[in-house]
Amino acid sequence: MKENEAQTIRLLPWEGQGGKPCYVFGDGNGYVSRLADGIESVQLGMADDLLGHAADLLADRKATWPELHFLASRLTESLRDVRRVAESRGARMAAPRQHPDQL
Repeated sequence: MKENEAQTIRLLPWEGQGGKPCYVFGDGNGYVSRLADGIESVQLGMADDLLGHAADLLADRKATWPELHFLASRLTESLRDVRRVAESRGARMAAPRQHPDQL
């Protein structure tokens, strides 16, 4: 790592054992950070697709209870993922960047 690179703690877009949050410490350019970027992108894309599906299903007056229940379950999962992405990105924006000498 170069002397002028800042270090941050990043909340990762997946959970650890027992649903505990996972973090990575680094400059945001390492393998785990790049993997997290890719997973966040997939999660956000899936959320967008799910919103379109939800609009279609809710517009269908013939939607069944099991279909609506399944939709609500997937929306809940997606919202949890999107909230974690927002928390992670918000924390990184708000956190002062630290020089390695300050750690």
